[in-house]
Amino acid sequence: MNTSGSSRPAGTSLNARGKLLLVWAATVLVLLGMVTAAVVRTGPVPRTDFLDSLQSQWEGEPVAAAPAAPAPRAAVDVDAEIKRILAENSGYRVGVVLADTHGGEPRSYGDGTEFVAASTAKIITAAAYYHLVETGEKTLDVPLGSYDAAFQLKAMVNASSNDAWLLLMQDIGYPKLIEYAASIGISYDPEQNLLTPAEMAELLKQLSTGKLLNAEHTEELLGYMQQTNNERLIPAAAGPDITVQHKYGELEGYVHDAALLSSGERSYALAIYTWGEDGESEERLAVIHQLTDVVARSLRE
Repeated sequence: MNTSGSSRPAGTSLNARGKLLLVWAATVLVLLGMVTAAVVRTGPVPRTDFLDSLQSQWEGEPVAAAPAAPAPRAAVDVDAEIKRILAENSGYRVGVVLADTHGGEPRSYGDGTEFVAASTAKIITAAAYYHLVETGEKTLDVPLGSYDAAFQLKAMVNASSNDAWLLLMQDIGYPKLIEYAASIGISYDPEQNLLTPAEMAELLKQLSTGKLLNAEHTEELLGYMQQTNNERLIPAAAGPDITVQHKYGELEGYVHDAALLSSGERSYALAIYTWGEDGESEERLAVIHQLTDVVARSLRE
């Protein structure tokens, strides 16, 4: 039997099938390669925004618009605003004086004649007593009433005690008090208790610049004029950024406040004297607050 002849057709068939399988395998590999290439080109859907953030960096971040520059603050026309306030409140008798403590002529508005000074005049008494201490005629530790002179000075200025005021004036003596006031350019009689707003502003200006008292007594007196028992007048409208040292006065329709207002290196003496039928009403307070606001805004410029 010839076994070699019978085995060739089978070998040929196997060889053909092998070639066919190779063709199919090649085809599958090509298809797989195409699919892989497509996957690589398109990539999977990202689960985070990391690629998006990279893309935004490639494209360049949008430039934020610069913030708009604030509008320039309009200069305060002090004269015009104070005159307007006085005209709108003509039912009151009002005198206003504003003085720059660093020099220049004071500016006066409204009624410049004498007013009953009420408790604002206590600053004259305080300055006079400190002056007598500095000349050796008085001491702060001398008994005066139930306490000493130092206690009475603080009570008179910071709490506006009338009892302390009377004790100090009696200890000074009215003639010496009149003489002291004249020595600093003020015509003052304690029995009449009359002052002009200009005299009060001048008194504060001299006090603030050290022309009345030595540095220690100046600082002490100005300290008593802060955080007093009535902060409803000038201090209430000045704003927290402005230092206020003041002395108010109220008596039978007269409502006054006189203050030093300071911001940085700038300082004004402001005297506001008013008279009306309503005492310390909300309407009267509003007038004083409006006037103070004008000065405070000017001080911030």
